[in-house]
Order: sequence, then C-alpha cells, then structure tokens
Amino acid sequence: MEVDDVSVREQLFHNRVRETFICVLLFTCLYILSYLILTHFKKNADYVTDDIEDATANKIALWLCTFTLSVAVCAVLLLPISILSNEVLLIFPHSYYMQWLNGSLIHGLWNLVFLFSNLSLVFLMPFAYFFTESEGFVGCKKGVMARVYETAVVLLLLTLLVLGMVWVFVALLNNHSARESLYDMWEYYLPYLYSAISLCGVLLLLLCTPFGLSRMFSVTGSLLVKPRLLENVEVEMNCAAFEEASLSRTLNRGSTACWVSVNVEPLRTQFLGVQAKRIALEMRRRASPWQRNLFYPLAMLLLLALTVACVLMVCFHVLELLFDETAMPSGMRDPRLGTASFSMFGSLGAAVQVVLILYLMVSSVVGFYSSPLFTSLLPRSQDTNLTQIIGNCVSLLVLSSALPVFSRTLGITRFDLLGDFGRYNWLGNFHIVFLYNILFAGLTSACLINTLTWAVQGELIRAFGLHKLPLTVSRTTIPLKLLLANGLSKIQ
Repeated sequence: MEVDDVSVREQLFHNRVRETFICVLLFTCLYILSYLILTHFKKNADYVTDDIEDATANKIALWLCTFTLSVAVCAVLLLPISILSNEVLLIFPHSYYMQWLNGSLIHGLWNLVFLFSNLSLVFLMPFAYFFTESEGFVGCKKGVMARVYETAVVLLLLTLLVLGMVWVFVALLNNHSARESLYDMWEYYLPYLYSAISLCGVLLLLLCTPFGLSRMFSVTGSLLVKPRLLENVEVEMNCAAFEEASLSRTLNRGSTACWVSVNVEPLRTQFLGVQAKRIALEMRRRASPWQRNLFYPLAMLLLLALTVACVLMVCFHVLELLFDETAMPSGMRDPRLGTASFSMFGSLGAAVQVVLILYLMVSSVVGFYSSPLFTSLLPRSQDTNLTQIIGNCVSLLVLSSALPVFSRTLGITRFDLLGDFGRYNWLGNFHIVFLYNILFAGLTSACLINTLTWAVQGELIRAFGLHKLPLTVSRTTIPLKLLLANGLSKIQ
C-alpha cells in the first residue's frame, strides 16, 4: 500500500515539474519575442542618455513592458492552444508522446495568464509609469532606490484610492455585500474589480472589432498590388517622375535662395508624397500578372469570407441563446480534453474556430489603432518613447485578456472558460450577453456594407478617371449612367 502511495506521489511530482518546465519554456520564448518587438519600436536615445540613473530606470521599465507584452501574447494564444490540444488528443488518444498534453497543463496555463495579466495591469504597468516619472523624495539621496521608494508610496496611495472607490460603489449596490467585502476582500471585493476590468475590455473589443473588420480590407489592399482596371500605370508613373523632378529642382534652388526659404517645408512634404507615389507605381509596374490579378482578389475574398463567417456564427449563437441554456458562457473547473470535439464539424471546424479567433484579434488591434482616439498611440519604428510603449502594452493587454471572454460570449467557440476567467459576475446575465451579440452583429454588418459599397464606388470613380475632374464631385451625385458611359468610351 505504501509503495502505491509513493508511486502516486512521484507521478504527481513529475507531472508538476513537467508542467512547470513547459510553462517556463513557453513564457521564455514569448518574452524573447516581445523583447525583439519592443526593441524594434523603442527610441534608442532614451536608453543611451548621459544620466545613468534615467537610463537604468528606462531599462527597468522596458523589462516590465516586455513582461506585460509577453503575457498579452500568451492570452491571445490561450483559446487556440486549448482547442488544438483537444483535437490532438482526439486524434492520438493513446499516444505515448502526447501524455504531457492534458487538462491539468491547460488549466494551469489559464490560471497563470489570469494572474499575470491582473498583476501587470494593476501593479507592474502603473509602477513602470510612476518609476520613470519619479525623482525621489525631497531631501533624500538621489538614486534608483529613491525612485523605487517614491513609486511604491504613490502606487500604494493609488491602490487605496481605487479600492475605496470600488468599495463605495459596491456599498451603493449592496450594503450587506460591502460589509462582507471589508472582512473578506478576496471572495467579495476582487471579483467586482475583475468583472469591471473584463467588462471594459470586452466593451472595447465591441467598439474596435467591427471597425477593424472593415479596415482590414483597406489595410490589406495597401500591402498588395491591385489589378489594373482601365488604368495606364506608365502614364501615371511618368507624371509622378516629372513632378518629382520639378519639386526636386525647386527645393535645390530654394536651399540657396533666401526668398523661398519660407516655402521649403511644404514643398519638402509634397516632394516626399510624390516620391512615395512614384515608388508605389513602380512596384505595381514590376509586379507579375499573378500578383496583380490573382493574389489581390483572393485576399479580398478570404477577408470577406472570414468576416461573413463571423457574422453568421454570431447570428446562429443569438438563436441558440433563445432556445438553449447551455449556449450561455460559463466557467469550467475540470477540463476533460480528448473526450469530444468543441465543433460540430470536427477537426475542420476547430481549425476554423482558431483562425476566426486570431482574425478577430488582429481586426481588433487594427480597429484600435485606426480609431481617432488612439491614433496617437500608434508605434513607429525606432521612434516610440517609453510612455507610448507603456500605453501600447496596457492597451494590448486589455484587448488580449478579454479575447477568451469575447470569443465565448459571441459563440465563436464552445470551449468554456477555465479558471478565474469564468468567475465574472456579468457572464450569467442573459440580457447583457444577448444584447452584446446583437450589437456586434449589427455593427459588423453595417461597417461591412458601408466599406464594400464605398470601396466599389471609389474604384469605379478612379478607374473611369472621374477623380481627375477639376471640381469636387461627390460620389453620391454621380449617376450610374455617367459611369457606364465614361467606361464604354474608354473601352472603345
């Protein structure tokens, strides 16, 4: 009997060591990737200053930002890893090489991401911001430790302020629960704070994702070579080259003449725009017919298919919410992987779910940086200061940590939330979940229809040469007969 107990304890010990090693290895890879990304965008002048104290503070803040970004990337991969792990165990149920892939590993990964995301959002990122702005208390010896003491005091005061505000809010809603939260903060107070943070993230995804889904067409179109539709690229490139040469001669004369020094900056801006236009036209001319006529239409059709699939799945989930109680998002304490597929279409459906989840995340990031409120946060290569890096890391962490709840609420996947992700109070509210699905389907459909109609009209106007008219012509005022007549005349 003792031998069996020892063997069980050894097996549990080896399982725990193996899970810890896998989690550490995964997080190390993500940390290195995040550090390379931040190194590409950071401004090198902030870390090579003459003040050693400022340079050290900036490096410590950059390490904290790297940790936060790696947690955000891991949060994005939570659902894809979980869904693919279940499908792998279904395909190889008795494989010796797949024994390390089990429900305990996935459940532990979810708990670690939840813990680190809240730790980064509540403590590490505020600490990094206040640490870079602090100088130490007056009368104390200057140094890194003086900054640490000041940052710790400011962060403690801020934490007490936030806790007090949330406790007052809970007291207004439920006085009895507020009294209990004063004595048992972990069970009654923190769930409200987690629910509020997750709700803000999910609402931000609701606003950014539909707009990002519509912006994906223009962003992808700017990266690919469009097909030539009734357009002479040679003529446009020659015009751009002549205009560039003329502006170059004007700038060269203006650099030596004093009377045109005032107009140098607008001319330089115009010259850079014309130069970029000429380079883009040269790329279009050098592109092969396969790139022009095949890749662009396929990419647009793929984006359209993914967007329509998302909308159809959300509409189907709305019907499920009306007739099936199990369609509501909920938590799952004991993940039994390898028992059944989370898609009615098997492994193919699971792969589509993973693609849609990643597509929604990319669209939400595109929509976030395309919105007028957050355009200033857009990182630039080798020209992003530390404050912008902190703001970007916080924003990406909020979006990525809400992605599992967002995907489950919309019915993109039937994989229930693991760990503390399923403890959010508002997940059990039918009216909030139902209204959220309706708003997402409506906003996405409206943005998609608006983008497609305006894109088609813009391409027709550009192809038929109406954008070169001397007067400003509204797209809505151009009749279809004029478009067709102009097009037939060009063809003839």
